[in-house]
Amino acid sequence: MSIKYQAVQWNRQKRIYDSVLVGGVAAYLLVFGLVTEWLFPYVTEEILLMRAFGTCAFLLLHVILCVGPLCRLDPKFLPLLYNRRHAGVTLFLLALIHAVLVVTTYHAGGDANPILSIFTAGKFGGTAGSVPFQTFGFMALVILFLMAATSHDFWLTNLTAPVWKALHMLVYAAYALLILHVAFGVLQAETSLVYAAAVSVGLVTVLGLHLVAARREHKLDAAAIPANEADGYVDAGSVADIPENRARIVSLAGERVAIFKYDGKISAISNVCQHQNGPLGEGKIVDGCITCPWHGYQYRPETGASPPPFVERVPTFNVRVKNGRVWVHSRPNPPGTKTEPALIEP
Repeated sequence: MSIKYQAVQWNRQKRIYDSVLVGGVAAYLLVFGLVTEWLFPYVTEEILLMRAFGTCAFLLLHVILCVGPLCRLDPKFLPLLYNRRHAGVTLFLLALIHAVLVVTTYHAGGDANPILSIFTAGKFGGTAGSVPFQTFGFMALVILFLMAATSHDFWLTNLTAPVWKALHMLVYAAYALLILHVAFGVLQAETSLVYAAAVSVGLVTVLGLHLVAARREHKLDAAAIPANEADGYVDAGSVADIPENRARIVSLAGERVAIFKYDGKISAISNVCQHQNGPLGEGKIVDGCITCPWHGYQYRPETGASPPPFVERVPTFNVRVKNGRVWVHSRPNPPGTKTEPALIEP
C-alpha cells in the first residue's frame, strides 16, 4: 500500500520477477529465431520477427490467464499474482511490435490507409480459409492497449474497483479474439498440424484450470451455513480449526466471511478485498492488520477499515464464542463498523 501514486519501487522480489520475465522473453525470441532459421533457411527477416513476437505474446497471454486459477488452487503461485501487471504490459508491447511488423510488411505499401487496409484487404470467400483473420487481432490489440494503459492504481481508484475489474475482465474477450486470429491465420498459411495442436493444448489448459478452480469455489459456496431464525447467529465451526493469525472462510447467506483468530480473540469480516476483490481470508494478520494475499492491502480486524491515511473499508460481522465454537451473525454490518472481538475461552 502507498499513500500516494508513485513510480514502481523495485524490491528484491520485483527485481527477480522482472529479470525472469525479461530473460524468458529474450530467450524465447532467440530460440525461436534460431530454430526457425534452421528449419526454414529461406525465411525473410520480417516474417521471422513477426512470428517470433506474435507467438511470444500469445504464449505469455496463456501464462497470464493461468496465474489466477493456479493461485486459487495453490497459494505457492501467489508471487506471480503480485506482479502480474508487469507481464500484462510486456504482453501488450510484444503484441504491438508484432502488429507494427504486420502493418509495415503487408499494408504500408498501398494507397489505402494502413489501418483501414486491415479491414478491407481480406475478402471472405465463403470458406474458413478465407476469413479475414487480421481483424480479430486488431480488436484484441485494442483491448490489450486499454488494459495496459490502465494498469495502475490511479485508474483503479478513479474508475472505481467494479468498473476497473470489468474492464480488465475483457482479457478473456481478447483471448477469444486471438484464438480466432491464430486459428484462421493458420488455416490460410500453414498445412502442418503442429500449430493447431499447440493452440488446442493451450486452450484446453486455460479452460481446464479455470473449470477446476471454479469447481473448488463452488464447493465452498454450496456448503453455505443456514441462518438461525431465532437470533441470526450461525455455528461457523470450532475455534481450534482456525490457525493463529489466520482465518477460516465460510459462506453465510450468499456472502463469504473470513473468521480470523489472533491474540486470544475472534473477528469476522467480508472475504472480499476492496482493491481487486482478493480473498482476505487467505491472507494473514501482520502488525495487527489483516493483510490481503494478493497485493498487501490491510484492514483492522475489529473495524474492517484500513489504517489511516487509507480509506478502504469492508463489512464486519458480529461474533460470539461459546463452548469452543464460533458463532457469526449472518447479517453484515456496514463497511468500517467497529465490532467487539469475541474472546476465546480459556
